[in-house]
Amino acid sequence: MTTMSYAVRDSRTMLRRNVRRMVRYPSLTLMLVGMPVVFLLLFVYVFGGTLGAGLGGPTGGRADYIAYVVPGIIVMTVAAAAQGTAISVAMDMTEGIIARFRTMAISKASVLTGHVVASMIQTLFAMVVVIAIALLVGFRPTAGLLGWLGVAGLLVLFTLALTWLSVTLGLGAKSVETASNTPMFLVLLPFLGSGFVPTDSMPVVLRWFAEYQPFTPVIETLRGLLMGTAIGDSAVLAIGWCVVIGLFSYLRARRLFNRERDR
Repeated sequence: MTTMSYAVRDSRTMLRRNVRRMVRYPSLTLMLVGMPVVFLLLFVYVFGGTLGAGLGGPTGGRADYIAYVVPGIIVMTVAAAAQGTAISVAMDMTEGIIARFRTMAISKASVLTGHVVASMIQTLFAMVVVIAIALLVGFRPTAGLLGWLGVAGLLVLFTLALTWLSVTLGLGAKSVETASNTPMFLVLLPFLGSGFVPTDSMPVVLRWFAEYQPFTPVIETLRGLLMGTAIGDSAVLAIGWCVVIGLFSYLRARRLFNRERDR
């Protein structure tokens, strides 16, 4: 077998290991799905009527706000998954399993690859559930086949970038408790962007941050693709942010993992 074949085989083994961990601890997946769903129902049924009236849409009510808020909720789902990934990585780094892997004839890269692929599967599953519930409460996207393909491609790229970022946070954490808290800022970014209200309704300083932070172009691109509205340069900015975050996080994660492995 070639080196690549060994790496693929070992990555599959690590993927099975992480999937079994998800099955063993279903509360992490439930939390991943539950929090975005709670926010979706809260903002649609409690605040949706009032916030929808301020959007100036065709109906000026809850239906307009559902169409506006769902892309932000989807992005929040991806951000929430970062916490579970960071926790899983931190558990491996603090419980001695890495020292055990050092003595085994396995591809070292497969350890992180297993975490990343398993986390992406979990996150994509959570997004499907969230979108299904959004459809049940009245979300009616107008996207055609190409629009949905664009949505899927962007979400996979965004998920990959944030997954590597969460792996980096987990590797850098000193304990599992620290790893559970460090990614929390990611969940706040949709609120500090265009996820729940238009940025032009914010004070000047906050509006500047909201318009230039990485989550806003992702949300705006998803909103445009799903609802058939103009996206301007949001798609280019969204892809650029995903590439920068993903590449930086991958290189940083590899460096942290190799440093820990060589101790």
